Amino acid sequence: MTIETERLRDRVAAELLRARERSTRLTEAVDDDDLVAQHSPLMSPLVWDLAHVGNQEELWLVRDVGGRAAVRQDIDELYDAFKHARRDRRALPLLNPAEARRYVAQVRDKALDVLDRARLDQGRRLVADGFAFGMIVQHEQQHDETMLATHQLRSGPPVLSAAPPPAPASVVTGEVLVPGGPFTMGTDTEAWALDNERPAHQVFVAPFHIDRAAVTNGAYAAFIEAGGYDDPRWWTAAGWDHRQEAGLTGPAHWQRDGSSFAATTFGRTAPVVADEPVVHVGFHEASAYAKWAGKRLPTEAEWEKAARWDPATGRSRRYPWGDAAVESRHANLGQRFLRPSAAGAFPDGASPLGVHQLIGDVWEWTSSDFHGYPGFAAFPYREYSEVFFGPDYKVLRGGSFGTDASAVRGTFRNWDYPIRRQIFTGFRCARDA
Repeated sequence: MTIETERLRDRVAAELLRARERSTRLTEAVDDDDLVAQHSPLMSPLVWDLAHVGNQEELWLVRDVGGRAAVRQDIDELYDAFKHARRDRRALPLLNPAEARRYVAQVRDKALDVLDRARLDQGRRLVADGFAFGMIVQHEQQHDETMLATHQLRSGPPVLSAAPPPAPASVVTGEVLVPGGPFTMGTDTEAWALDNERPAHQVFVAPFHIDRAAVTNGAYAAFIEAGGYDDPRWWTAAGWDHRQEAGLTGPAHWQRDGSSFAATTFGRTAPVVADEPVVHVGFHEASAYAKWAGKRLPTEAEWEKAARWDPATGRSRRYPWGDAAVESRHANLGQRFLRPSAAGAFPDGASPLGVHQLIGDVWEWTSSDFHGYPGFAAFPYREYSEVFFGPDYKVLRGGSFGTDASAVRGTFRNWDYPIRRQIFTGFRCARDA
């Protein structure tokens, strides 16, 4: 074993532990009745998510990588996300909270034993560079963010708390010009990058302007007060139909508070903070605001160029700030603050062109449909990405305050239906140069 391999093994173990600690915090914050409840038809019961992350760990690490006997093969179908819609999972014969906790602990013990014996420096592509373990780390952290979204939808007294985000170091407004030309989109070198991030390829992007910061609560409130939700001029036909059918009047969880607005966040209602990014808006709302403002949403390629392209060298970096791993000074990630931070709160995370907080705070809608890159190859299974390709899903980028650093990077791609608002979504605008 090389020193590098042992360091990788230690890193994997630490990341697995960190993800499980977060899962534990999210599920132990409520009682068993809350864990098995269906808080929204859009979300699974929290206890389903807990057992599901264990089941995926068993399938990939214990059975596939480790070649071990099944721990609970009888529950595979119950926790197959493609077999049962979220709204139906409450009615399934799920493991109860005590059983789920025992199950994930048993699986983790076996997975760590597999990690101790796995050859991470050679052999199968699934295991090389610890990919399978990194995939499971990201999967659990993604479900932790899903569970955090479920917490936002539950009723009852608050059970989660955190310090407020840092105050902005400076006022960040306006936009920047991103020069036209080619850049490298995607990656061939990120060891734990998922299949839809690959392969790296050249993309030509015409010059464009992009906002230095995400659209704020104050700016979005101005759109509402100007009658933005009542004027079909700003909406696409599909967006206007949805706005009317769903009765949308503002972001999810907002309510009128006299002449201003308040929002309920994890059980606490308070006035919206004007300079923080707006959150819980769908794609249709984002595109309507952008048109009202005389702009548009960026394409996915524009977003990635703004986030990764270094004008001094012409190369694409891992993150807006460079190739260095995420530190707490770079971005609002990992549910440290439980809400987005104001523009300018993380100056060390800005891009060379001066675009702020492209990583963290809110997932940002783009105008692009979700498709594979040229030369895409599904790995290690089609159901991670390929089955979602097509015009039904819009791409989101950048991560949110609830996203973990292990599950976001400059190339990471998320996607959802344009009507979805339960996830921590916001946006920034762009326009042609």
